[in-house]
Amino acid sequence: MKVEFAPLNTPLARRLQRVAVLQWVVTFILIALVCTGVMVLLIVYNYWYIYIPYLIWLYFDWQTPEQGGRRSNWVKNWTVWRHFKDYFPLHLNKTQDLDPRQNYIFGFHPHGIFATGAFGNFCINYSDFKKQFPDFTPYLHSLVCFFKVPFCREYVMSMGVVPVSKKSISHVLSKDGGGNISIIVLGGARESLEAHPGKYTLYMHKRKGFIKLALTHGASLVPVFSFGENELFKQINNPEGSWLRMVQEKLKKSTGITLPLCYARGIFQNNFGLVPYRKPIYTVVGRPIPVRRTPHPTQEQTDQLHQTYLEELKKLFDEHKGKYGIPEHKTLVFK
Repeated sequence: MKVEFAPLNTPLARRLQRVAVLQWVVTFILIALVCTGVMVLLIVYNYWYIYIPYLIWLYFDWQTPEQGGRRSNWVKNWTVWRHFKDYFPLHLNKTQDLDPRQNYIFGFHPHGIFATGAFGNFCINYSDFKKQFPDFTPYLHSLVCFFKVPFCREYVMSMGVVPVSKKSISHVLSKDGGGNISIIVLGGARESLEAHPGKYTLYMHKRKGFIKLALTHGASLVPVFSFGENELFKQINNPEGSWLRMVQEKLKKSTGITLPLCYARGIFQNNFGLVPYRKPIYTVVGRPIPVRRTPHPTQEQTDQLHQTYLEELKKLFDEHKGKYGIPEHKTLVFK
């Protein structure tokens, strides 16, 4: 199968799409800092009639992110997200129907630099999610720190994003009636340091918390692979053992956030900038792995299901890689 770009109709459309993607990248990087700065300015200049009511409301609303959040269709329907989707473009492909009476965990791979496929396919109303999974509600789990910053938490929650915490995931999976999906980018921020074009390295050997949650709640596991995710940016070479990698690893340990030194193109030129390269992303949803509810899973049960998940993930990658231009000799590397 030959991968082709979707046609762009006009120069204006191309510019709008590049601007849409750039604003998402900048927002992703700066939103917590900007929101913190806004709150500081409100306090410094004593706009008490704004920050006092907000802080009181925040006190009573503090647990909302871990209780399913508060999504807004108005925000999810912003026109900028249509341009965002069309820029790459983004595609969502399912391999099998899911039972709406059950809850699921989608393990999303790879992380890439910004987990673009996870956001674009599961957080905005211009994706094909509702068309392919009409009876389901997706919850994308992200860094807990976003939900501790005033104002930032409101914007993030409006997109249907919730914390990647045990309490938050358990809340989604324990909802009665089924039809809920926890989407977890399992490689985490550390995996972004491996996000080089043509590389398929996943941090999975120590990622077993999602397995225990699946067993505890009887939620089926579904591997999801996003082909093209690692092609959106180039990253300065940072092999393990290099001084750059050591600095990045120390930053990760101290703050929980990684800093991949990446670059791509600009709005008006192709040589350098923060606008991702225009590469198609195909997010493929694999077959569900049935999980029997086990309130107190043993280590043996956890390890066995973890191994099954890795095998299904590798099978998903191998079955579809040829369709999306990946050489036959390429394979997943688990760390």
